Amino acid sequence: MKLYQNEISSATSRVRIALALKGLTAEALPVTILGENAESRQAGYRSVNPQGLVPALLTDSGVLLTQSLAIVEYLDELQPEPPLLPDTAEDRALARSIALAITAEIHALLPPRIGLHLRATFQADADAITAWDRHWVGEGMAAVETMIAGRRRGTFAIGDQPSIADIFLFPQAIGARRLGFDLARWPHIAEIVARLEAIPAFRDNAPTARR
Repeated sequence: MKLYQNEISSATSRVRIALALKGLTAEALPVTILGENAESRQAGYRSVNPQGLVPALLTDSGVLLTQSLAIVEYLDELQPEPPLLPDTAEDRALARSIALAITAEIHALLPPRIGLHLRATFQADADAITAWDRHWVGEGMAAVETMIAGRRRGTFAIGDQPSIADIFLFPQAIGARRLGFDLARWPHIAEIVARLEAIPAFRDNAPTARR
């Protein structure tokens, strides 16, 4: 397998965590994502992934998969152990709802292309873009905290082993911390993240900071 990735990308981090948990490997194919001239915005990469986003996974059979949630669920089916989805239908739905609350409602408003658009269309400077990011992260993580608190019965977000909910929560929480948030404002998230940071698959595949 080949993974088109960028190490600052929280979406890439999710897939790298899943690969590590499953004991799977993929050849890393770096793609730059920052700035007007980023490789992700060029025709060469758009011919691979029309959205111009990372990650993208090229399977051993030559099929290109995009979107981190789809890729993580593919890996879960490819290598069933350890399972990344809980046992019951309700808990599986809850795990997916937490993952989607992060990827579709928080992260979707934060990628570099959003900042470029805010700058080009609304003349937003770096401080304004950071304020934008902090607003959506703060609002979104507060909602995720409430979602977890209302149904948590175990060590992690759902149950006593990491699931896709934790795989999506962890990189977003690391990003929130880098934006200046104290995770203690979200007690369940803070406790879960502290536990996840002790697991090498999570700790070693966290998104790196922007330079």
